[in-house]
Amino acid sequence: MSYKDRTVAVVIPAHNEAAFIGSVIRTLPSYVDTIIVVDDASTDGTAEVARRTEDRRVHVIILDRNSGVGGAMVAGYRLAMEVGSDIVVKMDGDGQMSPDDLPGLLDAMAEGQFVYAKGNRFLMGSPREDMPRSRFVGNMVLTFLTKLASGYWHIFDPQNGYTAISSAALELLDLEMVHKGYFFENDILVQLNLHGFRVKDVPMRACYGNEASGINPVQISVSFPRLLLQRFLYRVYRKYMLRDFSPVALFLLTGCALFLWGVLFGVFLWVRGKMAGVAAPTGTIMLAIVPLFIGFQLLLQGIVLDIQETPK
Repeated sequence: MSYKDRTVAVVIPAHNEAAFIGSVIRTLPSYVDTIIVVDDASTDGTAEVARRTEDRRVHVIILDRNSGVGGAMVAGYRLAMEVGSDIVVKMDGDGQMSPDDLPGLLDAMAEGQFVYAKGNRFLMGSPREDMPRSRFVGNMVLTFLTKLASGYWHIFDPQNGYTAISSAALELLDLEMVHKGYFFENDILVQLNLHGFRVKDVPMRACYGNEASGINPVQISVSFPRLLLQRFLYRVYRKYMLRDFSPVALFLLTGCALFLWGVLFGVFLWVRGKMAGVAAPTGTIMLAIVPLFIGFQLLLQGIVLDIQETPK
């Protein structure tokens, strides 16, 4: 079977999900043509449980070393393209993602208007009540940083891993460069923007049960901002400098230089004044304030232009 004349593959990256993987497979609707379970070096028999479902659609990939969700998904994506799937869905193996939400993702793809669709838990229900507070606050911060890094200013809930992508888009992405850890979804968005692909948010309800999250909040808070800054600079270079030097790059580069000069020189004047006990002259202070103000305005203008460049 297929969904609106599109063959569908569901890739399930699974690390020690033996308690949930069987029910996830059994609840997948009949219009899913291929189910790819990527056992990411599990030690609890996840692969065996997947095989015992005796579903002919199931393909099991076993990775010898833990590759992270991104590494598992790359392996699953490659197999999905090999079997000729038109649409490839990512669904976690812990049962948090309901098959009832699949049609929303697939409709965005089957209509041919989008090449990538992702879930957005903030468009349905009351995510502030359904989602743990720590995840809610973290998601809000990461959403803004991901907008800045990816250039998709209309999306929200970037850490939602319930996604669908067309195989045509997958073939154009450099999967070797995609981050192999939990930054995987954010990194995919950056690559999609470089190709000018359209992305759609699909409403879905937040669902949390007894499953244990493998995400370390401390590690995420340290690594994600650094990775997002790297991807932002990479995207600006590739999109606004390498292909065609755009005013966006000019505004961002000049604005950043002036803003940093204003901040650093202002801090220097403040420290020197405290140590000497003498306030800096007004004219000297203006050498920090004016670049700071102009730099902020240039950065703001660069962001506005970047928003206007969002693929629509």
